[in-house]
Amino acid sequence: MIERIEIFNYKSIKNAHIDLTKLNILIGANGAGKSNFISFFELTQHLLNQRLGRYMLEHGGIDSMLYHGRKESDSISSLIDFENRNAFTFKLRPTAGPKAYIEYTRDYFNNKGLSDKQYQDSWHPCNWDSNVEESEILNKPQWRAEYIRVFLHSFTVYHFHDTSLSSPMRHPSRVGDNEFMRHDGSNIAAYLYRLKDKDETTYNLIESTIRSIAPYFKRFKLIPNKNMEGFISLEWEEKDSDMYLDATNLSDGTLRFIALATLLLQPNLPHTIIIDEPELGLHPAAINKLGALIKRASAKNQLIIATQSIELINNFSIDDLIIVERNNNQSTFSRLNEEDFSNWREEYSVGELWEKNVIGGRP
Repeated sequence: MIERIEIFNYKSIKNAHIDLTKLNILIGANGAGKSNFISFFELTQHLLNQRLGRYMLEHGGIDSMLYHGRKESDSISSLIDFENRNAFTFKLRPTAGPKAYIEYTRDYFNNKGLSDKQYQDSWHPCNWDSNVEESEILNKPQWRAEYIRVFLHSFTVYHFHDTSLSSPMRHPSRVGDNEFMRHDGSNIAAYLYRLKDKDETTYNLIESTIRSIAPYFKRFKLIPNKNMEGFISLEWEEKDSDMYLDATNLSDGTLRFIALATLLLQPNLPHTIIIDEPELGLHPAAINKLGALIKRASAKNQLIIATQSIELINNFSIDDLIIVERNNNQSTFSRLNEEDFSNWREEYSVGELWEKNVIGGRP
């Protein structure tokens, strides 16, 4: 589990020290910095997977990622404290062009709760990269490199926003692409097909959860495609109907909820699940069901959720919230204490307190 993260000079985040728990619900106005925080995890994943240069080019170049551009910020850096005693840190600097190079990546062990300077003074670090375009951690044979790889792969940012007709979720996927659910849900049919075969209890739970918010849904009909060998489509049956139905016949909200339910109910969840605005397109009843699924998953795994939904926030306590605001032209992140709002909570829900701007995070 990620316990603390420090981020410097990344987009709207100039200097942030954020403590994380099992359940972290980010709330704030548009442009406060929630999505920037979420995207930082994507940047870290691309760094590990030797796709840093590609990520930079696809997202507007290093100048769009530096806090106020390279005229004010000469680097992006971070320190991630995890699993009680370990840390991973890196620094990126801009090249003359649109990319960045890695000034360093390193890790520390057994130094929980120390600043970056104290880490360096109290325990010898293990350096992995120095002034390179792409990280070599992926190729290092040492056990510490494997430890870092496992950790960085243990968190995944999920986006189920694309439910257009061209969405990967609406199209066939390879039957064999079923080891884990992909970040965009593109292999959802193959993954459900595997669950049906390997874990029928979980599969039935997913179906019943979908029926609870979509009463017309009867069950999935997952059979490898006869006309496209090696592929499978997200086919399903409707109550009291014998029509052929597949993912193109699902509403945007139902398709998103199917992806979210599959993600949060799967038997082997990623250690840290990160989702940006999962409530998009969902009916209020589905949002409340989603809140219950998030709380259920957080009993064993870490979740980081960015949302603007009052209905979703009402499913959590004030202790679960991280308030994201823009102060002095930079994003700030703060946790609150439920006890400090005990008098308010006698009459108002958490969502109502946010709506009234009692807890902050409003324009």
